Amino acid sequence: MTDEQKPGQIPIPPATPASGDAPVPGGEPVSGAASGSRDASASGGEPVSREAPLAQPDPDGLEESAPVAQDESEPVAPQAADEARRKQVSGAGALIGVLLALLGFTFVVQIRSNAGDAAYASAREGDLLQIMSDLDAYERRLNQDITSLEQTRRELQSGAAGRDAALAEAKARADALGILAGTLKARGPGVMLRFVDETGKIKAGTLLNAVQELRGAGAEALQIDGSGGSVRIIASTSFVDDSAGGVRVDGRRLTGPYTIRAVGDPATLKPAMEIAGGVVAAARTDGGNVIVNQMDVVEINETRSVPELEYARPVT
Repeated sequence: MTDEQKPGQIPIPPATPASGDAPVPGGEPVSGAASGSRDASASGGEPVSREAPLAQPDPDGLEESAPVAQDESEPVAPQAADEARRKQVSGAGALIGVLLALLGFTFVVQIRSNAGDAAYASAREGDLLQIMSDLDAYERRLNQDITSLEQTRRELQSGAAGRDAALAEAKARADALGILAGTLKARGPGVMLRFVDETGKIKAGTLLNAVQELRGAGAEALQIDGSGGSVRIIASTSFVDDSAGGVRVDGRRLTGPYTIRAVGDPATLKPAMEIAGGVVAAARTDGGNVIVNQMDVVEINETRSVPELEYARPVT
């Protein structure tokens, strides 16, 4: 603003702006105001103001700038960036969810595994020492029980073996006594003697002589068969001639032919029957004959009942 220009007046622009004048925002030059004022003064009149009053400058020296129009032809980069950012956030959220699930599962497993130790974890040191002492004492008692049980097992095994051996021996003796007493059946190798009447009758003495020879040769079980039945021969068996014919063995009447079964060693029993002056010779003297056969198996099926002893008692 020049000295001649009054405040509030706008100079009239000339037809051709002077060189070097700078345009004002809006397209109007500022330096033309001084020239117009001088022309008006020269004509002798007051200057006529044709310009709108200028706005007062901003105290802070800043002017409000007009908004810049956005070119619609440019690509919307912020929207694409937001979409990519949302995708990244979604992937990261899924990964975080998986990690949280694994962490939760691990936590649950750890809690379950440590559930039994929770009481010990919260216990005091004195309580833990007492628990350890009790466990040590319990372990010692268990070891003592194990030692005692092992000793008992050894005793039972040795005792059981001894009892088994004693029972086996007792059973063997009982079987032997049962066979000798005639209360048990018997079978084994032996001989069979067949007495046949020829010109005479076989007498009871001849049969008793054969039984004595067989016993002397080691026969363990004896039985006699006849037309009237079979009788188990034991130590108390008697042979008596019957007046009606035949022989009575322990009260049972038997008639010939007679067969004596003997269980024992065949190689010993047969020669004992055939010695000179023995059973064969006695049978021929009676008018009969004796046939001796060795047998691999001789069956003794007749048994005796156990006698009731009236006076005798076992000595223990």
